[in-house]
Amino acid sequence: MSLVRFLDIVTKGDDRGHLVALEYGNDIPFDIKRVYYLTDTKEGVPRGFHAHRELVQVAVCVSGRCMMKLDDGARTEDVWLDAPDKVIVIDKMIWHEMHHFSADCVLLVLASEVYDESDYIRDYKVFKGLVR
Repeated sequence: MSLVRFLDIVTKGDDRGHLVALEYGNDIPFDIKRVYYLTDTKEGVPRGFHAHRELVQVAVCVSGRCMMKLDDGARTEDVWLDAPDKVIVIDKMIWHEMHHFSADCVLLVLASEVYDESDYIRDYKVFKGLVR
């Protein structure tokens, strides 16, 4: 079973352009309590390097691209987020890192909870111990 879980997102559009809608109940598997996005990430600067005890997230590059690395403590998978309808779920207790941001990357994240520092696991050795 893959660590990468894509959401089945429908892009609507015509000669005027495209529209991608993400709806709770139809697309997003949780109540959305927080929305944030990363922009202007400098070349060669990775982000992330943490897991969450309870938080579940959905991530999509609405512009540009980045590489998402997911790790459950036993397996790792890399996936390019490089299209606005390529949407992934980052489950709780999944270590995640973002690499290789394009200059125009806007990474949008929808989260199941508000920010809570105590939910973060920022030490990979601690994460590995918890998932054993």
